[in-house]
Amino acid sequence: MFDTMTVTKAAGALIGSLLFLLLMNWAASAIYTVGTESHDGEMVQAYSIPVEDAGGEAEAAEEGPDFATVMASADAAAGEKVFGKCKACHKLDGTDGVGPHLNGVIGRAVASIGGFSYSDGMVAHGGDWTPEALQEFLADPKGVVKGTKMAFAGLKKIEDRANLIAYLESQP
Repeated sequence: MFDTMTVTKAAGALIGSLLFLLLMNWAASAIYTVGTESHDGEMVQAYSIPVEDAGGEAEAAEEGPDFATVMASADAAAGEKVFGKCKACHKLDGTDGVGPHLNGVIGRAVASIGGFSYSDGMVAHGGDWTPEALQEFLADPKGVVKGTKMAFAGLKKIEDRANLIAYLESQP
């Protein structure tokens, strides 16, 4: 049905097409690349637009309400939904998973679960897990505790942190 010449022509057409695409990609990259990379690997901008500082009012408006205000209106039921992000590593049944169990975490000393292997950074952090300390940690775990094993990036919304803390407070 197929002779060797037909197979050779088909293979040549396929390889030729791939070679054409490769060369066009290389040419387009050379033509449309803007700027050069700086020493830290980021692209250097062709130009920048100076922006005047709006002052402290803009920063205060971006911060939003303080944690105490948000915590006063926190919803434990909404916090249960937020806890879904934590379930991969933490449990509420008194057993440890990848991370330590979180029942009774509010008011507990940091790195105090016996038998769990905490990172050196977490052990050195010390203190107690107050709602304020938890909300700061949950905003940026690696920024607050250098060297923590917790790979979670954090909860950016203050309402999510407050709801989660309210949920954890409601757990025995």
